[in-house]
Amino acid sequence: MALRLPKSFLDEMVAHALAEAPNECCGIVAGADGQAAKLFRCRNAEESPYRYQVDPNDLFRVYRECEQKGWDFLAIYHSHTFSDAYPSPTDVRLAFWPEAYYVLISLKDPQRPVVRAFRIRDGQVQEEEIETLEG
Repeated sequence: MALRLPKSFLDEMVAHALAEAPNECCGIVAGADGQAAKLFRCRNAEESPYRYQVDPNDLFRVYRECEQKGWDFLAIYHSHTFSDAYPSPTDVRLAFWPEAYYVLISLKDPQRPVVRAFRIRDGQVQEEEIETLEG
């Protein structure tokens, strides 16, 4: 099943990745019934070009708002500043939300960012289509 995201969310993810480079960026897309409602930019607690960890304070803030609004984590995104938009072994090992999509933004060529979506379940990676919506 395709991940359905407004073009504005995809543009925001790429802008976030470019703004944080050379460090990896990270964030969460939340919504209900497969409909993306809000994109949350989060701080990368690792402050690293090679790793990311959503800042615990940001994670708590996002989780609390999702609980209040009845939203789920639809996608967790982060950037790869020097490698392809494909989950690294560390990304696979730390994929704690099997229901969520994992969106990767590659800045290997910053003039042509690449955005791809995956499901990661039980250590298995499967690429999923991104359906771009108006908005």
